[in-house]
Amino acid sequence: MSGRYLVSLDLENKRCLIVGGGSVAQRKAVTLLECGALVHLVSPEVTPLIEELARQGKISHRRGCYESSDLEGMFLVIGASGREDVNRQVADDCLSRNLIVNIVDDPNKGNFFVPATVRRGALEIAVSTGGKSPLLARKIREELEKTYGEQYGEFLDMLGVFRQETIANISDPEKKKRMLESFVDEKILSLLKEGHLDLVKEMLVSAYRGSGC
Repeated sequence: MSGRYLVSLDLENKRCLIVGGGSVAQRKAVTLLECGALVHLVSPEVTPLIEELARQGKISHRRGCYESSDLEGMFLVIGASGREDVNRQVADDCLSRNLIVNIVDDPNKGNFFVPATVRRGALEIAVSTGGKSPLLARKIREELEKTYGEQYGEFLDMLGVFRQETIANISDPEKKKRMLESFVDEKILSLLKEGHLDLVKEMLVSAYRGSGC
């Protein structure tokens, strides 16, 4: 198999279908909602949480068995029915329509894998083994979670503001480059890794004010 092209999809207001109503489908639904997707789900039976999400209008649920017509207008599809024959049909239908599809029980049937992901605010670190060992991907993700704590999300939000201001207000290319590099120098990153977020914030502010912005 050739190498995979890793991407980060913007699912904001994109219609996404989940086929299945069990615990795996529930987890996928929650994740898609966090990404701003318009979640549609089809399954004869669903978990209490899925039922509650549907009752609140956060997702759309059609109670019944999967039909190819469920794919109409979808951007992304996840097969999580727990039935090999249903998941195979979902994959075949999606691939014939050039839709993005993942089959959770057998990713090779679809055309994308869902990587193990560490999320810290806007920072996302994805680990993929190309479907060869999801367990190894999970183990690596757990190690990354220990290395990159919650402080990285807050740091990145602040860094994003200073970066935009620097780009907007400094015209000299070399000075701009030096300033942007100073925001992520080794000392700042070392302190951030150790959890000294307040000190990191002070250093960022100092570096930003020293830029003349």
